[in-house]
Amino acid sequence: MSVVLQFGKTPKSRPLSPKRSALVGALDVGTSKIVCLIARLKPQPPQDTLRRRTHAIEVIGHGHIVARGMKAGAVIDLAEAEQAMRQAAAIAERAANMQLERVVVSISGGKPGSELISASIDVKGKTVAEGDIARVLSVGSQHLARPDRAILHSLPISYSLDEMTGIRDPRGMVGHRFGTDIHLMTADFAVARNLMLAIERCHIEVDAMVAGSYAAGLSVLAEDEADLGAALIDMGAGTTTMAVFSGGRLVHGDGFAVGGQHVTMDIARGLNTSMSVAERIKTYYGSVLAGGSDERDMITIPSVDDADRGAPQFVSRAQLMGIIRPRIEEILEMVRDRLKASSFAAEPRGRVVLTGGASQLNGLVELATQILGRPVRIGRPLGIARLPEEAKGPAFAAATGLLVYPQAAHLEHFEGSGRRTGRMTTEGYIARVGRWLRESF
Repeated sequence: MSVVLQFGKTPKSRPLSPKRSALVGALDVGTSKIVCLIARLKPQPPQDTLRRRTHAIEVIGHGHIVARGMKAGAVIDLAEAEQAMRQAAAIAERAANMQLERVVVSISGGKPGSELISASIDVKGKTVAEGDIARVLSVGSQHLARPDRAILHSLPISYSLDEMTGIRDPRGMVGHRFGTDIHLMTADFAVARNLMLAIERCHIEVDAMVAGSYAAGLSVLAEDEADLGAALIDMGAGTTTMAVFSGGRLVHGDGFAVGGQHVTMDIARGLNTSMSVAERIKTYYGSVLAGGSDERDMITIPSVDDADRGAPQFVSRAQLMGIIRPRIEEILEMVRDRLKASSFAAEPRGRVVLTGGASQLNGLVELATQILGRPVRIGRPLGIARLPEEAKGPAFAAATGLLVYPQAAHLEHFEGSGRRTGRMTTEGYIARVGRWLRESF
């Protein structure tokens, strides 16, 4: 187990230099699939779109296999999970013609949650200096420890000075009492620890652990969506997770262990068939939107019992929708209730963006718009070159977002989270704060 995680802090990438190229490995470990991507990041001039990206991303290796040893985003069989991760990594390594040493990994299980930490200090001089920023963040970091919770993200989202709040860049401003709000996102310690253990057993180092919904948002959200307010809903197989963005920052995260796999189980039970057949039926015929011919259109369902192979059953599309829609409504209603309890409730014009394999059901956008009362669209990876055709859909949003994450790593604040080796040691704390301010404002 890593020293960093022993203190409740997951590993964090060294901030990426805007002037240097880098090779990045990404490992998206989900309930139904494991995706490994290797990409080359090259510095690029400022762009009209995706303005926060300092680097162009070119995929040079891609591995994608069915997950094993996973349930609801958590490891339940260490040996099976390790073997599956090794296979995905090996496929990507062969394509990239290189050996993977470290990866940025996603986490969707472990009941992700958020809280806001506030800290304040007295300004030492007449104006706010970088030393004051370092001190107030240091004071805030003293409250980060959480029993049984691993810290995924620690993001300063705004500053205050005396009675003025919502300050983005406090340097040089005049005041006496200086404060900050830090958004903390955590997950169950045991889930994060066992995920890291499975990866490290593959002889691959975890460079950073990123909430899957946050990574998906980095991949699919347009700049104005992240600025004006958007909720990214990642509808995976075993979990549904949320990431709320405002002012270009992650300001809230949440999730629960219900996803597309539960729809598959409902179909298998309702039609008395196997999970593999139910998944295929869901993929090809699944819908939550009624059509005029649904009662007449019939679907052939193979029987689970081999002895009945000669007598398949038939169901209408309407019957299939009657099985699928209640579960999807349940998921969307849970999303709605959790968003109401978040800062997103104060964003009346904020849109919802859906990603994940379960987001591909026919009619989901229309149903989600109705239940959530917001504009809804499907999110697909943006600005990723040489991405395989099968990886261009919403199911690969989190995996591709892990390649974007190193460009956002400078936003994180983790005091005292040094690395185990010289190559992995983070730069000085004040230097990191200075870089964050220079690159963010």
